[in-house]
Amino acid sequence: MRTIFSNEEIAKLKQNPCVFSCTNNSVNYTYEFKKRALELHTNGVSAKEIWRRSDFNVKIWKKEYFRCTLRDWKEIVKKHGIEGLLKVGGIQYDRGPTNIDKDKIKRLELQVKYLKVENDFLAQLRAKRAESNSGRVKNTESSKD
Repeated sequence: MRTIFSNEEIAKLKQNPCVFSCTNNSVNYTYEFKKRALELHTNGVSAKEIWRRSDFNVKIWKKEYFRCTLRDWKEIVKKHGIEGLLKVGGIQYDRGPTNIDKDKIKRLELQVKYLKVENDFLAQLRAKRAESNSGRVKNTESSKD
């Protein structure tokens, strides 16, 4: 039985830079995420931990989802090589080779969004710091007295 996602869960999943697209019953991951997930798993990181490290709420999936998804990706790589994860008809397919730029653009847009939020936060922090420093008594008297 598959996991069915609520509208709120879909919206949250779509914000994750590792997700290419999402519907109420499927998540399509970016090629980069798939590749990195397989590398991490080869290096001993558990399947569930890979999703957790990628900022996913692992509680919304069924227990075997992570292991089975990686198994499917490994089968594709075994049959077609790592580029097989890009091919139409592959399990957990996210896009064809002609759409690689779309993935890059989406990832970069999310990165810009994150950096804007970070800049706003730092600007607020600088403003608070300047405000607290402005309360200090400064020597404004002239030395000519």
